[in-house]
Parts: sequence; structure tokens; C-alpha cells
Amino acid sequence: MPDTRDTNNENTSLEAAASFNYLISARNLISDTEFGEDIGDVTYLKVPKGEIATPQYQIDRQDWVLEVRDIADSIADHSLGPTGDVLVFVHGYNNSPETIRDRHEVLQEYLAVEGWGGIVVSYDWPCGDDTLNYFGDRSKAALTAHYLVDNGIRLIVEGQTKYGCETNIHLLGHSTGAYVIMDAFAAAKKVGSFYDKPWRVAQVAFIGGDVAANSLDADSDWGTPMFERIMRLTNYSNGFDDVLAISNAKRLGTVPRAGRVGLTENANPKAVNVDCSSYFQHLDPASQTVKLGWWNHTWFLGNHNWTRDLAMTLEGRYDRRVLPTREEVNGRLVLTEGTRPRFESEWRRLVNPVAAELRPGSSNRQAIV
Repeated sequence: MPDTRDTNNENTSLEAAASFNYLISARNLISDTEFGEDIGDVTYLKVPKGEIATPQYQIDRQDWVLEVRDIADSIADHSLGPTGDVLVFVHGYNNSPETIRDRHEVLQEYLAVEGWGGIVVSYDWPCGDDTLNYFGDRSKAALTAHYLVDNGIRLIVEGQTKYGCETNIHLLGHSTGAYVIMDAFAAAKKVGSFYDKPWRVAQVAFIGGDVAANSLDADSDWGTPMFERIMRLTNYSNGFDDVLAISNAKRLGTVPRAGRVGLTENANPKAVNVDCSSYFQHLDPASQTVKLGWWNHTWFLGNHNWTRDLAMTLEGRYDRRVLPTREEVNGRLVLTEGTRPRFESEWRRLVNPVAAELRPGSSNRQAIV
């Protein structure tokens, strides 16, 4: 597909992404102005920034897909470029509409500040906002996980053939969102028809991942469908995550959570763990302007250094061991304070001058990092 974009509009994608939040909702409708906490038909939402997601912001599915793909190439000029990046953010349990909005907007804004040029899309599965309803929410997560593939990833992937454009799809799961992502791939494999086609998800990342550490092992039956379809999983762990301590206690301490203890020695080769424990231990909450929820469990969102690490991970340019926001300590990768390489912008221009000007914060390829 020829690239007919107007280079004078190179900054309009950031403006478009900053003006609206794009969501996929699997919630039931209580009224024309309110979603419920139960499972409903999938809807596609274009919500003005600052507003919570409500049914009146529903738009046609095809229009939604085209707008998302247009913004994904970093230039929202109503013309699809040859590449683009979409990060699907999957929230955890006990999230109110306001919480989902705030985390979505912070993630989009902070990634843009760190130079990533794609668009964040939230997959809103029907959780409640009651801390006592953990297993009830977990059940809904399992029942709606397949929507993530069927009504999200599938639409974008099939558009690649229809419009002749390549869009890198990435997934970020927070807390129970990690469970939703893994179960979505497991469900997709059971269906078979779409799973058997040659499609791929680029980068997957878990923060505060509420899944068993051994579910990410090389011999995990549940985890295998995900690893068969992705290029890399980055698991950000924090030993000080006391929310996951509660989750582990609910299981009588028998299945340590990946977001707390990291990966096992038998981890899938596509998985890498970044231990954030030491970084978090020395992180003064007063130094971080944005705080969204239980600090030990949600500090990632609103943290510039972690967002920088995520941005470079999504771009896929560099080996996972050389990212300047990481250090190798006793064979483990740990999060550390760091900045982008000093001459990175020059490297981009020397690789592809046109792409460097059009999409300064993104990459036209996905390497395994």
C-alpha cells in the first residue's frame, strides 16, 4: 500500500490520541448512559479525554478500527501508513470506570513523552469495584478473555490483509489483566479457526501479574498457546507487591505470583524477567506525581523510568540486556534509573531518514528483545 501521508501532519497523531480514549468494552448496558459490572455484548468506544466510558460513546466497529490504525502509525491524517503500533492495556480486578480512565490516559501520555509513537487501547472486561469480589471478578475475566482475541486482536490482524498495512500489536496486562491475556490465547487455540492462521503479537508485558510463576514455564499447558503467538514476554516483578501477597494467601501460599517472585528456572525461552524490587525499595512516593491506586501494586503507571523501559521494549530495537534502564546483577535483569542512548536520534536518521522524521518514537520492525 503506498504511503500517501502528509508529513506536515506528523504531530497530529499525538493530538488525536490525547483527545480521545479508545476502548473495547465487554460490559453489559444498564442504560443508554451507563455500563454495568456483568458480561454484555462487545462495544467499541471513542471517549473524549477526561470522560468515563459510557454507551453514548459507542461508534461503528469498522470506523473504530480505521481510526485506531490511522493513529497507530503516528500520523492521524486519515491515510493509513505502512506500519503502526497498538498497545492493548488490560486492567486488573476492582477497577472503577474512573480508575480505568485515569490509568489509560497516564499510560498514553507517559509513553508519548518517552518517545513511543503508537496508540493505547484499553480492553475493559466487566470487573466490579469491590475488593471483596476477587473470585467473582476472576470468573468474569475467564468468561470474557476470548473477546480480547476475537473482538480485538483479530480485527486489527485481519485489517492488515484488507488494507495492506502492518500494525504491531502489543499487550500490557496489569494484575488480573495478565490472567485475561493468557486465557485469551488458550481460548483462541480451542476455537482453532483463527488461531491456525499466521498471525503474531509482538511484545507482551505484565506488571503486578496475578498469574502463577510456573504458568510461564516452558512446559505449561496453559501458557503455551500465548508463547506460540508472541515474540517476547517481559514480566516486571516486585517483591514488595503486597497485593499479590494477598492473592497468594488466597491460594494457601502454594502458587507464588509471577508479579511478585518473577519467573522460575524453567521459564519459557521467550520470557524475560525484570526485577523492580530494588528500584521500588528506593523509590520515594513523594518523588512521583502520579499515584493510581495501591502504591506497591500500581506504581509502574506514572513512573517515567519504568515507562521508558516499556517504550524501548515495545520498539524492539535493542537487545533486552543492553537497555539503559536495566542492569544485570548476579545473572538477573533489574530495573535501574536510565535514559535513552545519547545518539539514538542520529542512529534512527542514519537507518531511515524518512521514517525518522515521520515516526521519531517508533520502529518499523519488531526484534525479539
